[in-house]
Amino acid sequence: MKKIMLISAVTALAACSPAETTDEAATSTEAVDVVAELTAADGGPSIGMFKVTSADGSVAMEDIRADGTYTSTTEGEEPKTGKWEQKSPESFCSTPDEEGAVQKCYAEKIDETGVWTSVDPDDGEVSTIERVVAEG
Repeated sequence: MKKIMLISAVTALAACSPAETTDEAATSTEAVDVVAELTAADGGPSIGMFKVTSADGSVAMEDIRADGTYTSTTEGEEPKTGKWEQKSPESFCSTPDEEGAVQKCYAEKIDETGVWTSVDPDDGEVSTIERVVAEG
């Protein structure tokens, strides 16, 4: 009788194991999806400090934060703030904190020479993006 109970217990545990493995696999897949959503065109994280050089040569420093907000600072201008979303490594979207502002998504890529570019959907202006790595 003890052997039957032991076999039953082992069988019951074995039956539970695939379900636990499946749950772990699902959780692991979800984590990978979240990381993929937060990957910039250069393959690095979407958050951080970035130097954005417009076609006219003006430079903005953009602080992209993990809480979904950003601050863009251009010399001689008031800092601009807003919210951001990385829809894919090729699509960075921002919504300024201005009344009536709408989300704008920029097409981003690394070109054949290794330069990271971002295209404004409204006027087609191409800016270059550089990740700023803190020295230390």
